[in-house]
Amino acid sequence: MRYCAEKRPLCGKNDRLGANFMAISLELIKSLREKTASSLADCRSALEEAKGDLAKAEELLRIRGKKIAEKKSDRAANAGLVEAYVHSNGRVGVLVELRCETDFVARNELFKELAHDLALQIAAMNPKYITAQDAPAEFVAKERENFEKEFAGSGKPADIVKKIVEGKLAKLFEEQSLYTQQFVKDPARSVKDLITDVVGKLGENIRVERFVRYEF
Repeated sequence: MRYCAEKRPLCGKNDRLGANFMAISLELIKSLREKTASSLADCRSALEEAKGDLAKAEELLRIRGKKIAEKKSDRAANAGLVEAYVHSNGRVGVLVELRCETDFVARNELFKELAHDLALQIAAMNPKYITAQDAPAEFVAKERENFEKEFAGSGKPADIVKKIVEGKLAKLFEEQSLYTQQFVKDPARSVKDLITDVVGKLGENIRVERFVRYEF
């Protein structure tokens, strides 16, 4: 056996006895897994990199998830499911079609939970579009015209009015687009963040194909 200068076995490239390694308790790994639903291996890796800091490890998992989502975003999503939700008052109903790449992921409980959360979001927040880019050009032009009329007699410089109008349009579409809405169960995150987290955990492209909301 080869030894290093300190007379202990040299670490192989797949060994976990590197200079930055620290022992991570199973309880800490389980705690991170419960919070993020990530795999045990991913939780251990993140905790080791974060030197046992649970909050930092959670953020590392989110960053990794975003990178995975970016790589997967162009891949075809031809599998999935349709989630149906009816509010307890019986007056609001939602159908949402959520796509993924394989039937295997479509049957995953985390994917099903995401579909249910999206249906609840649509029922509660009544988005008009999936993304701001889905808004019809005629609607965008009309809203811009309305905001411009609102400030027409304000006496503000034209460049300032333009910035205000664009800001109001951005806020309007943030509220009316599903992906940019605050997630009702966790307002600190957007719906897009929610989907991105699940993409990172399941390793497939996931997207909302369409939805319908009924109310009377």
